[in-house]
Formats: sequence, structure tokens, C-alpha cells
Amino acid sequence: MRKLLTDAARTLVPPRTDRHGPLPPLMLTLTVVTGVVDAVSYLGLGHVFVANMTGNVVFLGFALAGAKGLSAVAPVVSLTAFLTGAVAGGRIGVRKAAHRGRLLAVSTGTQAVLMAAATLIAALARDRVGTGVEYTLIVLLGLGMGLQNAVARRLGVPDLTTTVLTLTLTGLAADSPPAGGGAPRPGRRMLSVLAMFTGALAGAQLVLHGQLAAALAVAWLLLLVTAVTTRRISAPDVHWAAPTA
Repeated sequence: MRKLLTDAARTLVPPRTDRHGPLPPLMLTLTVVTGVVDAVSYLGLGHVFVANMTGNVVFLGFALAGAKGLSAVAPVVSLTAFLTGAVAGGRIGVRKAAHRGRLLAVSTGTQAVLMAAATLIAALARDRVGTGVEYTLIVLLGLGMGLQNAVARRLGVPDLTTTVLTLTLTGLAADSPPAGGGAPRPGRRMLSVLAMFTGALAGAQLVLHGQLAAALAVAWLLLLVTAVTTRRISAPDVHWAAPTA
């Protein structure tokens, strides 16, 4: 327990000499965003994910098999938007490869613009999601999540992918003392799971009470804070800016 708490504290408030600097808490914030956004998409946009592409592939298979209540179009649109966003994230990653802080600042700033557009559309529609609004939101959110996923991959902070928890949960179990492992980064892994859960819970509460635009606004605010904070702390010579091997 002591190791878990110590690791969690180091993740939330990294030491000055930490190889990844302030990136871990910033990426935890993006993990919360993922939970909020997938709550919006699944509960408010017709049982589709915009961050969890594994779920979309499965939903597409179910829909093509004739499962009731599932659309084959929505997961295809989401997958296409996500992959397009990932391509954009890859291009930004190449251009900003020398400084991880600037890479994160640019990507989250771009995401914030996409999220602001989604929030405005939902607000103007007064949370009444017709087909046009639904697919517009799926595209905007999918683009943002693809971008986020590509950049998180480029940043290379262990156990903080911001969108996928399967390997994180597997690591918690497979690397645990009962499995004969040394349990590396238990606090960080638990915080990642907790961040996703918190975002999903908050997003679901708002969507289920008819406040889809409010949920998107929460995600937008988190992205904006992350973008501004990262921009402010990304001096040219910070030790954590260099890309990981």
C-alpha cells in the first residue's frame, strides 16, 4: 500500500528531476476527458464510441450481424474520423518531435477548438440530437480523440495512453506480487483507471440528466486548462522535453 501511495503522489506531483516532468498529471487530465467524451458518445449519440475503437469494431460486427438498436454507419463514421485525427496527430508529432511539451500544447489546443465547436453545436441544438447533429458531433469528437491518441503514443509516458485501459489493467494484475511481478508504477496505473472512471461517471450523470452540452463543456474546459498550462511550462530548455527513445 505504501508503494502504491508513493507512486500515486509522484504521478500527481512529479519530482523536479522526473524524466517525464509534468506530463503525467497533464495526461491524467486527458484521461478524464476521454471518460467524459465516451459517456457523451455512447449514451447521447447512439451507442457508439469516439475514443474506444475496439468497441466500435465490435459494434460494427454486431450491427452487420443484425443486432437490434445498433447502426453500422455510426461506428464507421467514428472510425474514419478517429483515423483522420490520428494522421493529423502523427503529422504534428513529426513537426514537434523535438519538444514534448510543445507537442502536447499544440495538440490539446487543437482538441480544445474541436471540442468548443462540438459544445456550441450541442448547445444550439438544445441537446436535441437529430441525425445531422449526431454525426457532426461524432466526427468532431472522433477527430479529437484520434489526435489525442496519436500524440499520447508519441509522448511515450508509461501507463498513460489516455484512451485505453486494457493493457493498464493487465499490467496491474500480471505484474502484481501474487503473479510473481514487481508491481511497477501501481499508483500511476490505479490513477489512470480512476481518471477514466471519474470522467465516465461525471459525463454519464450530465448526459442522463439531459445536459449533453454541459458534459462537452466540461471536456472543453479540461482541454483548455491542459493546453494553457502546458504552453506556460514548456520552456525551450526543460529537461523533460526531449522525446523518449
